[in-house]
Amino acid sequence: MFKVDDYIMYGITGVCKVIDITNEKFINGEKRDYYVLSPIHNNNTIIKIPLDNNKIPMRKIISKGDVTSLINDMPNMDTLWIDDEKKRNNQFKMMLKSGKCEDLIKLIFNKRYAKSTSKKLNKADKEIIKEAERLLHEEFAIILNISPNEVNSYIASQIAY
Repeated sequence: MFKVDDYIMYGITGVCKVIDITNEKFINGEKRDYYVLSPIHNNNTIIKIPLDNNKIPMRKIISKGDVTSLINDMPNMDTLWIDDEKKRNNQFKMMLKSGKCEDLIKLIFNKRYAKSTSKKLNKADKEIIKEAERLLHEEFAIILNISPNEVNSYIASQIAY
């Protein structure tokens, strides 16, 4: 269970702050507990999600130590490339939905891999990779106290490809 002021990753919405936990009554009289979430990079939105939600993955953001470990491991991470476009797209979608930092990094690496091997990314691949970059950059930015636009530079300064 999350607490008020926790930062969490909420599906493909991205980093959200838990701003409240409420109990609301429905028309049928049923009461449910909800997290009230505020997406970090969309201040005009408030999301209410049941505490017992199991459809959209939610997790606490990773620690600064985890970010450092992930960055240090990047040169050793495998690229996941699937030649069959349909299978690749399905795999990419599953990885994006998982929201795991390792999966997001592997998705992002496919852009560099495709460029270095003259493989072609289709439009759907590019959109998924762009979403993976947004999610990863948002999470790393909150943890490192930098803007999402500074994440690539930060990573580059920490490792040599």
